[in-house]
Amino acid sequence: MICSMTGYGDAEVTAEGVTYAVEVRSLNNRYFKASIKLPDPLLYLEPDIERLLRDRLGRGSVTYSLRMRSVTGIEAYEINVPALERYVRQLQPLGASITVELGSTLSLPGVSQPPRLTEVEKARQWELVRDLTLRVLDKTAQMRQVEGRALREDLLAHCQVILDQLESIRLRAPDVVREYHQRLSQRVEELMRNGKLSLETDSLAREVALYAERSDISEEIARLASHIQQFRELCDSSEPAGRKLDFLAQEMLREANTIASKSNDVAIARGVIEIKASIDRLKEQTANVA
Repeated sequence: MICSMTGYGDAEVTAEGVTYAVEVRSLNNRYFKASIKLPDPLLYLEPDIERLLRDRLGRGSVTYSLRMRSVTGIEAYEINVPALERYVRQLQPLGASITVELGSTLSLPGVSQPPRLTEVEKARQWELVRDLTLRVLDKTAQMRQVEGRALREDLLAHCQVILDQLESIRLRAPDVVREYHQRLSQRVEELMRNGKLSLETDSLAREVALYAERSDISEEIARLASHIQQFRELCDSSEPAGRKLDFLAQEMLREANTIASKSNDVAIARGVIEIKASIDRLKEQTANVA
């Protein structure tokens, strides 16, 4: 079953006095694009989180946000005392000519540093964040599946419209050649009666045969029907199908344009307009399929 790229999920967990809250938003994008927002002490987790998002969501524009709250002060920055003392020594020759604010001093490069964690602490922290992220991604995937079911119904409805119009065109195509033969024969007879033209029967047959060959759309009808069949199968596929569906929609449009250019018939032209309108709808909808 196809999935939408639109989804949302959130969750939080508290461990050892620290609350971690994760939020994921997923929107349309032709490729995978992640925007990851982490508190400074957890910035080292960004590559691992991005791989997790890419593996689970496939494609889309994904915004990932992780917040921390603590009653233990574990996330508090550490003051690099040697660096601060070095700044103070450099400022001492200026004497009372300057005023030093504590906040400005702490913001100097190298003075405030994120708390340093041991490898064991990092591993435990990543395990907790990973499990929480997977819970959120499960929620996001559920919403994407619900959206995907609605997308599937709409896509299949437009596929049926195309098939119905295609069947009408298939039935109409032989009549186009017959009507051309009749019109040409009537015109030739009229010219021959007026003494303006002398034409052998074989020549008329050749002209009709050439027209039939130029206006033959049987191959285009077969290919378009085949594309529709593939499209419908992909709508029920368990694998990511967005890019394949988009490619098939483009191929459908190419076949429809060929049918329109080869058929000099009003009824067929009207059918092609309906087909192209449905294909445009397919292209719009497949842009949201993961």
